Amino acid sequence: MATGDDSFPWDQDSILSRDLFSATSTELCYENLNRSCVRSPYSPGPRLILYAVFGFGAVLAVCGNLLVMTSILHFRQLHSPANFLVASLACADFLVGVMVMPFSMVRSVEGCWYFGESYCKFHSCFEGSFCYSSLFHLCFISVDRYIAVSDPLTYPTRFTASVSGKCITFSWLLSIIYSFSLLYTGANDAGLEDLVSALTCVGGCQIAVNQTWVFINFLLFLIPTLVMITVYSKIFLIAKQQAQNIEKMSKQTARASESYKDRVTKRERKAAKTLGIAVAAFLLSWLPYFIDSIIDAFLGFITPTYVYEILVWIVYYNSAMNPLIYAFFYSWFRKAIKLIVSGKILRENSSTTNLFPE
Repeated sequence: MATGDDSFPWDQDSILSRDLFSATSTELCYENLNRSCVRSPYSPGPRLILYAVFGFGAVLAVCGNLLVMTSILHFRQLHSPANFLVASLACADFLVGVMVMPFSMVRSVEGCWYFGESYCKFHSCFEGSFCYSSLFHLCFISVDRYIAVSDPLTYPTRFTASVSGKCITFSWLLSIIYSFSLLYTGANDAGLEDLVSALTCVGGCQIAVNQTWVFINFLLFLIPTLVMITVYSKIFLIAKQQAQNIEKMSKQTARASESYKDRVTKRERKAAKTLGIAVAAFLLSWLPYFIDSIIDAFLGFITPTYVYEILVWIVYYNSAMNPLIYAFFYSWFRKAIKLIVSGKILRENSSTTNLFPE
């Protein structure tokens, strides 16, 4: 990746589309400095609208994911290995809203980086780390749902807190080590030194990734994606078969009360469906960006700036999507939100509140 004003992880697409030295623009990021980057020529109206749209996404990502983490960590009823994975995923999305989106908002609207050269590199490392952490979490969640749906009765003994902890540790450590080592060893821009030097300006944030590492980054996205698609395909086939079996049993028993196994099966199928929608939202948000990045790396950075910005912010908004999905499908999450917002979680023994319908 190479970005001019746009330091999003692992992408080279805006390196030639930034219009750094546009002859028609006179506004500079730093008016009194030589080789200053050119500021985006937005008028006050569009600039205000962009700040509102981007700022809303950041607030939604921060508040929504904070509610998810608070709900799962506070209420004992939600303390399960699977939910700890969800809470850790929410943490990655929360950090995107806190440590990435506000800075990217200014960069995208102003066309300038005002936060220092050091944080420019950190910002890109954070983007890569949180991106891959979310991806690995979703991959492990899909495997967890497969085990839960395929064998719900033995599932608690197979996916334990210890297994969940190992999945969380792997997701965070691998993504952080990979992202930081790639950028701080300089492997990312090997062979692109002349290009980066020619486009360097004061007030820009340039992080270049050569074709080799762009391809590797794409593979790191593609492989877990294929795993998730395969696993969820199996999940929905199993769920369909289980639903048919339950319907047959209901007819045979003249609508007798459901067995414990039937209730567990239905609950796990619903959880798999909800998290499957979260995975689909993630893929729909990220896939266009990764496809664009690999095309740009091999075709000479042809993506226009405005297209790049749209793809980037679709990706960012994905961090705000999961809490909305949980709120729509999970009654326990809606109840938890009411308790948190009303301040009732501050009451004694609130952690033992029953969040599930009788």
